[in-house]
Amino acid sequence: MLKKERMQRVLENGNGRQFLITDPAAVFYLTGKWIFPGERFLGLLIRQDRPPVMFVNELFQFEEDLGLKVIYYKDSDSINEILSAEIDRKRILGVDKNLPARFLIPMMDDGLASGFVNGSPAADYARAVKDEEEIALMRESSRINDLAMAEFRKLIVPEITEKEAAGQMLDIYRKLGAEAYSFDPIAAFGKNAADPHHMPDDTVLKEGDTVLFDVGCKYHSYCSDMTRTFFYKKEPSEEQKRIYNLVKAANEAAEEYVRPGVRLCDIDAKARDIITEGGYGKYFTHRLGHFIGTEDHEYGDVSSSFTDQVVPGNIFSIEPGIYHPVQGCRIEDLILVTDDGHEVLNHYPHEIQIID
Repeated sequence: MLKKERMQRVLENGNGRQFLITDPAAVFYLTGKWIFPGERFLGLLIRQDRPPVMFVNELFQFEEDLGLKVIYYKDSDSINEILSAEIDRKRILGVDKNLPARFLIPMMDDGLASGFVNGSPAADYARAVKDEEEIALMRESSRINDLAMAEFRKLIVPEITEKEAAGQMLDIYRKLGAEAYSFDPIAAFGKNAADPHHMPDDTVLKEGDTVLFDVGCKYHSYCSDMTRTFFYKKEPSEEQKRIYNLVKAANEAAEEYVRPGVRLCDIDAKARDIITEGGYGKYFTHRLGHFIGTEDHEYGDVSSSFTDQVVPGNIFSIEPGIYHPVQGCRIEDLILVTDDGHEVLNHYPHEIQIID
């Protein structure tokens, strides 16, 4: 059904302009309906003074009442003609950042509006502040992810390959109540743990390997994301322990720092300074975190270049890492900004675990 409060937030963020939203995730956020149009046009027009309108190809008809006007079009119809009956040509039109040029350029050529602006920030900032319904779903998604990590740990057995371990994860998620991955899982053994975005391959687990799992699931369309690093059958070396404990300290210091009003760039610095002072700064090669919701990576990140202050309802990852030839390591949790501080959504332990 139509999420009227969320739609009002978008309009307020955009100073009341008319907006044509085409990103399926943003459409779902506002309507509760997933539509994946492929190469065809999908649009949700929201306006301050008139009811919202959905434009969708007749291939994607649905029976439920979304609480808005739905206009179906045929493949042979002109999209601009369909839109022109609803868009105010005398006003600026906010368009989605993901609107393909094959649709946008004809709109501009036809003068469908008095001007065109990137309207996505209005939706992005609305989506970045989770309401109570969304927070509850993300808590549950992360709870399932915690349970799943305990099961994934059991996959670390002699002679298993990364692909074989990753290939068993979806069944585990589904048994725990999740519906899908939020992204393809990362299972990295040995030196592969030093590749931040390593995709599982035929590498066989060996005694003494580091094992890194970066995993997430979807629960009622809301994502989780967590990373843990293990050691297989052998006590880590002193340097491996030092690297692991630096990452752990960086993760926990950054999480403890989170509260309303702090800047995202300062959260990044809180973790990065610990790793840099420990002598491994050049091996922390990515931002500290990203926002998350119905997509694993949503607008907003925890980086040195993002100076926005956090507000209650923000949910983002805290995932410092060191990617050194001796030891690749990352520890990641999701964190919710509350009215008076924060809540870490993941509870799987941070301590070093050696799997026999």
